[in-house]
Amino acid sequence: MPAVVIVGFPNVGKSTLFNRLLRKKMAIVHNLPGMTRDCVSALWSLQGKNLFLIDTGGFGDPQREPLAEKIKEKAWQAAIKANLILLVLDGRRELLPAEEELYQALKKTGKPLFIVVNKIDTAEMEAKAGEFFRLSGDEIFLVSAEHRRNLDLLEEAIAARLPGVPEQEIGEPLRLAIIGRVNVGKSSLINRLCGEERLIVSETPGTTRDLVESYVLRSGRFFCLVDTAGLRRLSRVKDEREKASIVVTRKRISQADVLCLVMDITEFPTRQDLAVAQLASRSGKPLIIALNKWDLIPPEERDRAARLAREAIARRMDFVAYAPVFFVSARTGKGVFSLLDEALRVYQQAGRRIETHKLNEFLEWLKLNHPPLWQSRGGVKVKYLTQVATHPPTFVLFVNKKDKLLPAYEKFLLSSLSQAFDLWGTPLRLKVKES
Repeated sequence: MPAVVIVGFPNVGKSTLFNRLLRKKMAIVHNLPGMTRDCVSALWSLQGKNLFLIDTGGFGDPQREPLAEKIKEKAWQAAIKANLILLVLDGRRELLPAEEELYQALKKTGKPLFIVVNKIDTAEMEAKAGEFFRLSGDEIFLVSAEHRRNLDLLEEAIAARLPGVPEQEIGEPLRLAIIGRVNVGKSSLINRLCGEERLIVSETPGTTRDLVESYVLRSGRFFCLVDTAGLRRLSRVKDEREKASIVVTRKRISQADVLCLVMDITEFPTRQDLAVAQLASRSGKPLIIALNKWDLIPPEERDRAARLAREAIARRMDFVAYAPVFFVSARTGKGVFSLLDEALRVYQQAGRRIETHKLNEFLEWLKLNHPPLWQSRGGVKVKYLTQVATHPPTFVLFVNKKDKLLPAYEKFLLSSLSQAFDLWGTPLRLKVKES
């Protein structure tokens, strides 16, 4: 699929342009330079065509940004692989010598190159932007991304230059959000799934700032992998840029189809692992658990390590006991592609509707085979069960005395439902009503 990449120096408005073209907020925008580190890609619907739109980190100063060289390398790789390059410049200041050097380097790639002079908010500013026309790109656009000024002209030129893929040929991608505390290997896992190093991987906690999307095709199905900032308590985060990332991560969890909770098998579960798992459980999203760094466990100890890990989840993380567990290694690739297959399965299960008569046959079977749990307290009688919603599957149980129902029974009922109808991987919700 054709790709359009946005490049430029920090704080020229690349991420604002990216968000305005998509007509939704994907990259984090902040007045601090260097907010974008990774290449942020998104599926872009433009005039009936599908393209990839890619935002890149700025070609910044190594003195101010410790990962500047890695960021620059990622941006350059994205540019040389793209079908069209948008070089964004700041129209409120003079052209920098380093920007002219970048322009010359981009021209040598032989790729179509559009010069986008941003922050041109008025006609008066447009009249003073003559110096930028000495750059002989394929086309030059004077725009204001923030106010969408002249973006229609830019969009028309892009659509005319690239063929794209008709929208009807691509189904809606399954959005799989990769979540977890800092430094458990989320970005490394996505890099392995993508088959290349798309995300900046560092031992420094909090490296990922943007909510980075990568697209993978597996068994005829598109997956949108969302790499998120490592979750920590906001009160403990001093960096304003990391705070912004964590806030947006929580929003992206609510927008995902499936969550993949990544934990480090060598130091799990930590208090922060438990906090992230609780966040996942409360979201109501289907969940799979990936215990990463399995390659660090000696082969002779793996059976024992797997048993202890499952016991720890059952004992300390029983609120996500419905989630299937996978032992993976982002470094070697062991087990990682099973995560995609399982993500599709649990998503489909979360959308299932079970007929009422089957639910009540199950209820009668439960009453017959597990009578101790049906001992009444004050004459409570369980009448019938029906499903009222999907994503997550939500059921209503009708009883004669709601306040007398044993709390343990509700938990047992949901567990039995998961087992009877193969609903593992998706949380179930139960509402109790009097009838």
